[in-house]
Amino acid sequence: MNTSQRFLTLLSLLLVTACLPPQAQDRHGAAADLAVISLHIGDHPLTAEVADTAPLRAQGLMFRESLPPDHGMLFVWEQPEPVAMWMLNTPLPLSVAFIDEQGRILNIARMQPHSRTLHHAAGPTRYALEMQQGWFEDRGIQSGDQVQGLPGH
Repeated sequence: MNTSQRFLTLLSLLLVTACLPPQAQDRHGAAADLAVISLHIGDHPLTAEVADTAPLRAQGLMFRESLPPDHGMLFVWEQPEPVAMWMLNTPLPLSVAFIDEQGRILNIARMQPHSRTLHHAAGPTRYALEMQQGWFEDRGIQSGDQVQGLPGH
């Protein structure tokens, strides 16, 4: 290969790489590098991707087209704080459970796709769990229920 061909090959590889999404994603749009944990609420098991940094919390489930059954995203803050969430660039209808430092659900909000409406936690929140809309109510999960398996808990 002469110098021109090597240069064109390298340039082509760089252009292809630049066009790739910032994170590899599976068929549901899940980021391949997110930690995944198992949680339980009563007798109900679930799997959650963990968003435990400011950039991961900001990205959340944006642009996701689907979630596998009983899968969601757990948002984690270092300390309990006032939390509000919205659905900008999120095409899935979701429900969010705001969870205190002891793992107790404070309140659950139903969120509509692409909405800028803010959904506020009822108190200082250490965790927020987003699931497909209706997941909590379909299982009889409500405020006061305990979430088991939370990180740092």
